[in-house]
Amino acid sequence: MDAAETNPAWHIKIPPPIWTIAMLLAAYGLQRGFSWGAVVYARSPAAAVLLGIAGVGLAFWGQQIFAAAGTEIMPASASNKALVVRGPFRFTRNPMYLGLILASLGIALYAGTIPFLFVPVLVFLLCNFAFVPFEEAKMQRQFGTQYTDYTQRIRRWI
Repeated sequence: MDAAETNPAWHIKIPPPIWTIAMLLAAYGLQRGFSWGAVVYARSPAAAVLLGIAGVGLAFWGQQIFAAAGTEIMPASASNKALVVRGPFRFTRNPMYLGLILASLGIALYAGTIPFLFVPVLVFLLCNFAFVPFEEAKMQRQFGTQYTDYTQRIRRWI
């Protein structure tokens, strides 16, 4: 087994919620620093609240299922104690990441400014092209055909 396969890059060691908060703070700084007004058609407080609550709820549900299974929540962990396939994991392989994306989309729709509208896109890109591939490779090494069967039944996102 190659050290690169098991030793995560520096950006994987920083949990996705921290990345999301950093991006939201950067968006806030850009919005305040450049006085960007709201993009009227992109501002929707009702959708913002709905997406925010759904996102936080989905991420929390996924975290609770991980806790109940006694497995690790940190993406950079060397291994996981269990392959979790119940709860929200019956519908998506990445409910906690999906929850972060939905919550950041809710915040973006509430703010309605260009910097905030980039955040959910950036969170998705970070999760889809950095965290998910690292975790999928780890799960494949650890759980083999059981994980392969799961990936064939359940989509990565929705």
